[in-house]
Amino acid sequence: MKLDVQTLAAKKSGSVTLDDGIFGLEPRKDLLHRMVRYQLAKRQAGTHYTQERGDVKKTTKRIGNQKGGGTARHGNGAVSQFRGGGKAHGPRVRSHAHSLPKKVRAAALKHALSAKVTAGELIILDDAVMKAPKTADLKKSLGKLGLENALIIAGAQVDENFAKAANNIPNLDVLPSQGANVYDILRRHNLVLTKQAVTDLEARLK
Repeated sequence: MKLDVQTLAAKKSGSVTLDDGIFGLEPRKDLLHRMVRYQLAKRQAGTHYTQERGDVKKTTKRIGNQKGGGTARHGNGAVSQFRGGGKAHGPRVRSHAHSLPKKVRAAALKHALSAKVTAGELIILDDAVMKAPKTADLKKSLGKLGLENALIIAGAQVDENFAKAANNIPNLDVLPSQGANVYDILRRHNLVLTKQAVTDLEARLK
């Protein structure tokens, strides 16, 4: 599969051949769904906590008499039905992460890349480098490319000037090639890969 390569000035700069085993698959929604759930679960802090009955310090003296009170025979004020009592089966500090096989994660990334190709939302850039960190200049370049909501994946290192210029633009993410992931690819309308990013991803996923 061949795609045209463009510069930041929206001019054609040759073409690149994409690996059909990575960019030419029929996207599977089930794999993408599993991977997004895996990523979102893993990033949850899991610091939610509330006091349960054993955590509340209250008197254990019997409330009222055993008989003749006309009410239930309560023996502890720390239970959930009393003011100040602990919550029954409340949330505890824990990790929400669950396992997902490495092969499934790799396959999901391939299908995410293929989904962008299928939808016509993939753009290949010659390079993501700027001479000066000027947001206005980058915004003008992105306008020429028709990009308003995009993820840009550079090579192994993101150009410092490019990263600084992109930092103030809403709905624009910039990642190095090793940071490419399914969730960030799917959450943006367009995916922009540099030629170096294409090489790095093909080497990573083959």
